[in-house]
Amino acid sequence: MECFCVNSQEIEGRLDCHFYRPEFVILDKKIKHISNKKLQDYIVSISSGATPDIKQSENYYSNSNEGITFMRVQNVTPQGLDLEDVKFINKETHDGMLKRSQVSEFDLLVKITGVGRMAVSSVTPKDFAGNINQHLVIIKTKNEETSNILATFLNSDIGEKLATKRATGGTRPALDYKALKSIPIVFKSEIVKVMRNAIFKSKQKESEALTILNSVNDYVLDELKIKFDKIVEDKTYCVNFEDIDKKRNDPYYFNPKFDRLLGDLEKSKIKIETLKEVSTKIFSGKTPPKEDYSDEGNLILKVNCLRNNKILWHKLSYFKDGVPAVKEIKNNDIVLLSSAHQADYLGKNPCIVEIPENLKDKKIYFVGELISIRVNPEKINPYYLLAVLKLEEYYLLVNREKRGQSSHLYSQDLERIKIPFPSLPLQNKIAEEVKRRMQKAETLQKEANEELEKAKSEVEKIILG
Repeated sequence: MECFCVNSQEIEGRLDCHFYRPEFVILDKKIKHISNKKLQDYIVSISSGATPDIKQSENYYSNSNEGITFMRVQNVTPQGLDLEDVKFINKETHDGMLKRSQVSEFDLLVKITGVGRMAVSSVTPKDFAGNINQHLVIIKTKNEETSNILATFLNSDIGEKLATKRATGGTRPALDYKALKSIPIVFKSEIVKVMRNAIFKSKQKESEALTILNSVNDYVLDELKIKFDKIVEDKTYCVNFEDIDKKRNDPYYFNPKFDRLLGDLEKSKIKIETLKEVSTKIFSGKTPPKEDYSDEGNLILKVNCLRNNKILWHKLSYFKDGVPAVKEIKNNDIVLLSSAHQADYLGKNPCIVEIPENLKDKKIYFVGELISIRVNPEKINPYYLLAVLKLEEYYLLVNREKRGQSSHLYSQDLERIKIPFPSLPLQNKIAEEVKRRMQKAETLQKEANEELEKAKSEVEKIILG
């Protein structure tokens, strides 16, 4: 627990103790000693966006061919705009309902609400046109250089702390216009070049890593002599009544694309088995009651611990000793998301359990939003199975099994998924090569992150003089 005192004469109209944390106060004074400028001194205009009602999506949203880019928090990153997962609105909405939040070239976009880092910023490229939701603001400055300097400063650890100090709200922190404008700024152009060079080198390494990871799928299919045709989504289709599974009657389940995928699998000369036949156990976790989470006790794996097909062991949570009905995971289990608000996430991020040395003597449990596949090692190499489940085609086959309006995967549904089942020597060969490529990609990703961290330290030194 952190304790500190604040003199009454130092109160600045805020009564929340967060605002007066010593590290924030000391940094604030240090920056104000270097510069008397604030963000408001560089703003020509500022405006925030809004989110059209998703229930009336046909009135507001569009496809990528005809629509205007509609950006959310996840599209704004310290490395620039990320438009991989972006929505689109129609031109009528862009020019009408959301006219005040139109984005153009060289605008500074800043995150003002949400968990995680505050004031994350990106600068839009030349000739860009788009729009934003209510969790972002558009700051128009006098030129591109100004926007880039401000973005680099706000994305630094110094900028983040200065912004966090001014945020209000506990579970969902936010920066209002007054707080945002009050952020002190050290305006030094050289920080842009440092960060830009690092981002360039980092993206090169990330690109190399992605190329390696993308090669894994082709390698696995080549070794198995399986050729999947291009996946085509059928918009309309008919199903014979006698072909309907008595357990399922949801239309998506019977989309012909799944039959084509399974047909391509059966065309190969590889033996086929179900997940049930190669596993000893497929089971869901159990989430303890909220009041039973603790700062110590039993370790539990939560959804936020899974990222990019890896388990982030440092993010494990604790719950009280003696809480019954939880489920334990073990080495070589494969865990994946089994419950989510967005159905597309189900089955998308399979991870293999590799318990680190410092946790080997601990029991580790997992929450009900995850499901575990415990393989029979005499039949199947777990790393081989992981490589299969990571294939795009298998993501679709797993995701197909979801049920219910809130989207769940159940063990009995996963059990019947058919997988290619080659000889154990071939499995081992594939597993070793996949591990080698994944480790190489991971090394490159680590080096990419190190480039950014090194640059951030250099930027901080320049800012503080």
